[in-house]
Amino acid sequence: MVKLRKSLSAGHGVNAWLQQRITAVVMLLAALVLIAFIGFGSCAAVDGFSAWKSFFDCTLVKIVSQILVIAVVIHAWIGMRDIVMDYIKSYSARVTLYMLIILWLLGSLIYSAAVLWTA
Repeated sequence: MVKLRKSLSAGHGVNAWLQQRITAVVMLLAALVLIAFIGFGSCAAVDGFSAWKSFFDCTLVKIVSQILVIAVVIHAWIGMRDIVMDYIKSYSARVTLYMLIILWLLGSLIYSAAVLWTA
């Protein structure tokens, strides 16, 4: 029981902190790139559906947007994992929450890819 409990404890410390910071920087850079594309690119007046659609038809915009979503998913997983580890003491409740969080984040990632790449 001790070995199992230790493997699910929040002993990730510096590693989790560093991963959070790296994903935060990636999100910031991706957001700044997208803002620059909107502000300085040919899509300066993105004010209607057709303008947004043409903006997201650009492959580079799709790639940067997908990188942003992946960084958000990783960032959210690390944060939620640590919150669950710190505050949920019941093993079964913890595993259940992990599975729900993973399903939600994986579903969000798949949905974002479907929206970005199948239109």
